[in-house]
Order: sequence, then structure tokens, then C-alpha cells
Amino acid sequence: MTPKPLSRPTHRFVRLLCAAVLLMASGHGHTDSDHDHDRARQALEAGEVLPLHKILERVHKEVPGEVLDVELDRDNNHGAVSWTYKIKVLRQGGERVKLKIDARTGRLISRKTKD
Repeated sequence: MTPKPLSRPTHRFVRLLCAAVLLMASGHGHTDSDHDHDRARQALEAGEVLPLHKILERVHKEVPGEVLDVELDRDNNHGAVSWTYKIKVLRQGGERVKLKIDARTGRLISRKTKD
């Protein structure tokens, strides 16, 4: 089964995100959060999180619209590390949807909607 192509706004967001990651990897735009980016990259390489493009493909199927924001959060709960993607989507008609997704499995944890 061939996955559905990403919408133009989602595709643009993914390209911008990749450009930002490449810019940071090249040493430009150095910030205090570089350690967080390194940790997230290591989690991806270790198979602890799914790649963002796979998550966005799933999100697009469930909640079509323009992706406004993506965060990858690392939680340490009494020594147990878990990763979550927090994604904000603007749907046609102006409805905003906030999704919290288990970054390892892609499972939807929560969904909140605002008009």
C-alpha cells in the first residue's frame, strides 16, 4: 500500500524542519538546546522514537490540516524515559487540534480540540 502524499503545507513544514536541523548540525545557530537535539537524534538512531515523517503521515490520515507546531518531549518518570510528540494542527474551518502521541509506538495519547 502506497502512503498518501503529504499536503503542501505539511510538506513545507517538514522541509523547514529539516533545514533547521541541518543548520544546527552544521554549527550555525548554536543554542543551549543543542543537547536536547542530540538526545532526540540518539533516540531516533536507537529506535526509541519513530521518525517525524512517519508520525506526520499518521496524523494527516487522522486529522487532515496544516501542521502548525511539533515538539518532541522527553519525560523521565522515576527512571523510566518516555518520548512524546506534541503536534498542533489547524483544520479547514479554523478548528485547532492538539495531539499528544507516543513517539515510540505512534499511538495517540490525547486529543484536544479548540474552535
